[in-house]
Amino acid sequence: MLNNRNILITGGTGSFGKKFTEFILKKYSPERIIIFSRDEYKQSEMAKVFSPSEYPVRYFLGDIRDKDRLYRAFEGIDYVVHAAALKQVPALEYNL
Repeated sequence: MLNNRNILITGGTGSFGKKFTEFILKKYSPERIIIFSRDEYKQSEMAKVFSPSEYPVRYFLGDIRDKDRLYRAFEGIDYVVHAAALKQVPALEYNL
């Protein structure tokens, strides 16, 4: 199902995103996996484990609240796994 497919994982540097990336790479042969997140440090740390020179993984900086950036990340994508989340509920409620 995921063989030769392009997969975008929003929130890809979070705990679910990292484990899901590992799972996909063990079970399937994707064309590419795009890790979409807003944290360049976490992307650089994840790239030490899933190096673009060794795996079909690419890193894309962005925030899911930025519609234009998100649409750009969607280009050529077959499947989207939406794992992005803001976790500080009181702060989020206050800033609605």
